[in-house]
Amino acid sequence: MKSKYIVIDNEILPDVFEKVLRAKDLIRRGKVKGITDAVKNVEISRSTFYKYKDYVFPLSEGNLGKMVTISLLLEHETGVLSDIINGIAKKNGNILTINQNIPINNIANVTITFDISNLSIDFEVLMDRLRNSSGVNMLNIIAMS
Repeated sequence: MKSKYIVIDNEILPDVFEKVLRAKDLIRRGKVKGITDAVKNVEISRSTFYKYKDYVFPLSEGNLGKMVTISLLLEHETGVLSDIINGIAKKNGNILTINQNIPINNIANVTITFDISNLSIDFEVLMDRLRNSSGVNMLNIIAMS
């Protein structure tokens, strides 16, 4: 399967993508109180921000495609998180951090950051496999650097 990620110079893209990146950066750095302040600051609507926030990422020079942070909603069942971690490790992903919240209504929010520089499988294929794993209700890519 071909990767659906491409690198495009922002000079040829509508400015909305850069504004979404600026809004995400303001939020990440704590320069604004929340999404409403961020979108006002960069002059886009909340709906535009939500439409693109999970699909637009900055490209860090010198560290191209080395790390990814994913957010998952997992069923609170024995072995679900372990299967995700093992699935990443078996394909040579090096897990750097794991954060798991206490399950609410038998669903746990988990964030995993891992190094993808030595993956033995296409990144998109890995994401599809994880997304379709038993007990995974949702998987979103939060950041890539």
